[in-house]
Amino acid sequence: ALLGLSACAVNEMGINDSNLTTTGGEVKASGNLVGAGASSQGEGQNAWIASFIDVNPNIEVTYDPAGSGAGRENFQQGASSFAGSDRAFNLEEISAGPFAACTPDSDLVELPVYVSPIAIVFNIEGVSALNLDAATIAKMFTGEIKKWNDPAIAEQNPTVTLPELEVTAVHRADKSGTTGNFTDYLSAAAPDVWRHGSVEEWPIEAGEAAPQTSGLINAVVGGQGTIGYVDASRATDLATVSLKVGDRYVPYSPEAAAAVLDASEFEAERAATDLAINIDRTATAGDVYPLVLVSYLIGCESYADDSKAALVKEYFSYVASEFGQKIAQTNAGSAPISDELRVKVEEAIAQID
Repeated sequence: ALLGLSACAVNEMGINDSNLTTTGGEVKASGNLVGAGASSQGEGQNAWIASFIDVNPNIEVTYDPAGSGAGRENFQQGASSFAGSDRAFNLEEISAGPFAACTPDSDLVELPVYVSPIAIVFNIEGVSALNLDAATIAKMFTGEIKKWNDPAIAEQNPTVTLPELEVTAVHRADKSGTTGNFTDYLSAAAPDVWRHGSVEEWPIEAGEAAPQTSGLINAVVGGQGTIGYVDASRATDLATVSLKVGDRYVPYSPEAAAAVLDASEFEAERAATDLAINIDRTATAGDVYPLVLVSYLIGCESYADDSKAALVKEYFSYVASEFGQKIAQTNAGSAPISDELRVKVEEAIAQID
């Protein structure tokens, strides 16, 4: 089915199959490539892998969407050749090492190639959309706001009839990059309310816990008065929140997510192949959506196994290509990276050996 989807996407985009690989259709590598990590990338990885192996039949790629934390751990231990993660390794983790798949002196390659808004989703009968600011969202997740007809919610939604219903805030039970991005947004945009930092593991007792993205969605859909946060690719049939940005409310969209990324800067003190981005959660210029997830492909600059280096280089190049980004947009609703960012990503991939 995914191969069919990728073929349809190719036809819709008017792209010739002979140009799909990074080598102009000539396969240069063969073997098995194992990756694991962020579930947020799941739909994107499914689409990338299906289209990639369709034109690179000698390369088998598998990806286990076990979560960002598990993906980084697997990669660091050498159980996978690449990871997907909703955050880059921090400098302390890189210094501590080691990374079993890499040579001892290798830098990391960390590429922001999957960009998606994080949607705030909720379930109230008869209500399909709401406007909320960061402080109100933070108070709902800390338990300070207990009812859906609370004045803080009602004042931002004067045309909506809100029930006197308990707020049940659902968070991820597992270590999650989506949680890390959500708490990073709350920490930056509502620091007087959210005092628990930017963390991947839910830090307080308030609310209901659910495992992984599917579990969180099931908890929201299965309840009444529930609210949670998910990668926007999984929120298509759910009621969603528009975030207050400056003096207006902005709904999630790939375009708004890409806009906030372009307004942000790369983190300092990183290797040239390590393109970690410091997202500006408080940007207000233009129609930006600040609750955005930037998910990374992570590999080694220098692999201990030369054969894996060739496979990773081929696959990473495909994912970062204009076509690869369009495949993810078509099948997962992500935002394609800009041409300017692609140049930097391709320069980093070129260093893999």
